Amino acid sequence: MIRVVMIVIFSLIIAGCGENTKPLVVGFWNVENLFDLVDDPDKNDDEFASGGRKGVTKKILDLKLDHLAEMLTDINADVLGLAEIENRKVLEMLDSAYTGRDYQIVHFESPDERGIDCALLYDPQRFRLTESQPIKVEIGNPTRDILYVKGKYRRKDLHIFVNHWPSHWGGTEKTFPLRVKTAAILRKQVNTILEKDPGAEVIIMGDLNDEPGDPSVAFHLGATMDRKKIAVKPDDADCSPEKRQGCGGCPGMGAGADQRILLWNLMGPYEGRINGTTYKYRGKDKNIDQIIVSPGLMDSQGLGLVENSLLIVDGEQYRQQEGNYQGYPFRFWAGDRLLGGYSDHLPVKVAISR
Repeated sequence: MIRVVMIVIFSLIIAGCGENTKPLVVGFWNVENLFDLVDDPDKNDDEFASGGRKGVTKKILDLKLDHLAEMLTDINADVLGLAEIENRKVLEMLDSAYTGRDYQIVHFESPDERGIDCALLYDPQRFRLTESQPIKVEIGNPTRDILYVKGKYRRKDLHIFVNHWPSHWGGTEKTFPLRVKTAAILRKQVNTILEKDPGAEVIIMGDLNDEPGDPSVAFHLGATMDRKKIAVKPDDADCSPEKRQGCGGCPGMGAGADQRILLWNLMGPYEGRINGTTYKYRGKDKNIDQIIVSPGLMDSQGLGLVENSLLIVDGEQYRQQEGNYQGYPFRFWAGDRLLGGYSDHLPVKVAISR
């Protein structure tokens, strides 16, 4: 009897050790307007409320949650950043709909007029939360905060920033400075970490509403897709005079911006793909959902990226297969018309190990 008990205990220890040595999967997904059915008078959310113009019912909301849970099964992330979340209530509903894990939730209400926020789900058996706070994005227009989370994986600190930058609504030229300012705010936060520890391990993820080569990302945030450039200072070619026109310089960067530590944008393998990016608009494939890392995740110390692990989670069921929008992510809503898909964005994920 004692021998049987010892074997069981030993097996459990071995299984636990195997789980602890598995890479940490970190992902991001813009879930497309996850709202509850309650009309909040402080938010512009009435279209999704019961009796609103979209005609949302509990059955429709349950379908939305079931489809999101289906995608969460395929993402299978230990740590998952989310965008377009209305409140903690819908996060709890999503966690209940997804039975694959029992996630813990990080969420703060932001001043966005529509009431959509960033959030983070994490598996406490895989990632230990030590700190979280919203980073205010004060750019003149009320918008969603950047969510900052710090935690430990295998006793090493991991800094995570979850983003949803201002959209192009109102025109690209008009809204471009808003994303530039947001990039500068984020970069300032990253600099604060890297100034204390240049080898700190930082992950930036989110819907940036600009592509990796756009100046807001490549120059103002200082993220390059060229891994070979990481050890050198940013190149002004990333922000040519033509691209800089109308951006108002480098808000928030100050003197010495060219001495910043460059970050690595992992989206390079998906650039230029047709029907293989995270988002599609007016027939053009775009990688506006991105994962960016600091050099600390590229060295031989502490945590590191699992080689070639960056993945856009895709599949036939997640894209429209016919009609004028063939190849587009299969969205849940098209204006006020219910399509019953998943989201107008596809998730991205990466694996971290030690």
